[in-house]
Amino acid sequence: MLSKKLNFITPSYTLGIASKVKLLRESGEKIINLSVGEPDFYTPETAKEWAKKAMDGNKTKYDAVSGLKEFKKAIIEKFENQNDLSYTESEIVVSSGAKHSITNSLIAILDPGDEVLIPKPYWVSYPEMVKLTGGVPVFVDTQKNNNYKVSPKDLEKAFTLKSKMLFLTNPSNPSGAVYTRDELLEIGAWCVKNNIWILADEIYERITFDRPFVSIASLSEAIKELTITVNGMSKSAAMTGWRIGYTGSSEELAKAMSAIQGHLVSHPATISQWAAYGAMAFCQDETEKMVETYKSRRDVAVKLLENEKDISLVKPEGAFYLFIDLSAYKSFFPDSESFSVDFCDKLLSEKKIAVVPGMAFGMDNFVRLAYACDTEELVAGLEGIKSFLSELE
Repeated sequence: MLSKKLNFITPSYTLGIASKVKLLRESGEKIINLSVGEPDFYTPETAKEWAKKAMDGNKTKYDAVSGLKEFKKAIIEKFENQNDLSYTESEIVVSSGAKHSITNSLIAILDPGDEVLIPKPYWVSYPEMVKLTGGVPVFVDTQKNNNYKVSPKDLEKAFTLKSKMLFLTNPSNPSGAVYTRDELLEIGAWCVKNNIWILADEIYERITFDRPFVSIASLSEAIKELTITVNGMSKSAAMTGWRIGYTGSSEELAKAMSAIQGHLVSHPATISQWAAYGAMAFCQDETEKMVETYKSRRDVAVKLLENEKDISLVKPEGAFYLFIDLSAYKSFFPDSESFSVDFCDKLLSEKKIAVVPGMAFGMDNFVRLAYACDTEELVAGLEGIKSFLSELE
């Protein structure tokens, strides 16, 4: 008999799309895949060299639960130099990816029935992670005129005495929206006032285009005390398969997360940590080149879509996604249980273009496409989508 928890877990729409793309490609179809939230770059050579050195040096034994000392020092320097944040080694926990970091945080903080405020649109795994760790996801509606960024006014509508944590994704997956310093100050002050933990998912913080990135924990000691700053190497250094994430938090919380991690996985893979150390300490130029490429693609994509009369999008200021409002086309799918799912299925079937339904992110009028692909494929995909929309009319 399987756990009853599984009755409340929603299947992954992104994995569903990936499976369909795989089957179509195996049957010989040429697919333009704009669904993948993964850099199309490879791990920098210097990072791989550090992994090779570690293997050749037989650094393959158990190590500290909370992470390699050398890597933690590099993380501390990164926080200081890039985020104006001061953490000690005892406040850093390295984990097997940012997902693992988030899960450690939830296990350490939530009691059964505690509510977690999740602004819409949200990353697909947040609600399921909360449910699996005993919490209750509470979705917070955001406003189009604020680029779907959450505000204290939005939070007040969802707040109850059971509210314990806020997920704050900055930059946003799926919208690419980036919070200003003033917006973060208002959110942080509201959380301090209501004693709400802030899970600050900053995995895309290096991929910002139009303004300096601000970490919410840097804004005051009171805000920092309630914040778990989550980051990782997957996006900034194209290290998705290495599975390295990390947190900065209070010493008390870091100790709790380290204890949890010690029982569940011991520690993240040592070789992956050495590669991550190499990337963080020596590969900043490679990251900057990736960001320049993403910005160029962002500009191309926005230019192609901005004058389309029946669609709208938030111009992304970070990450590598476009979140497109297609509500004007819902009437062409009158019998749909999910407009975005049926739209994406039809687009894939007829035009061989894969994007992710907005239902995955809590907003069924939208689709998400990724520009983590070469510009030629991106343009072909966008032109195909425009053609598809014109044929619906």
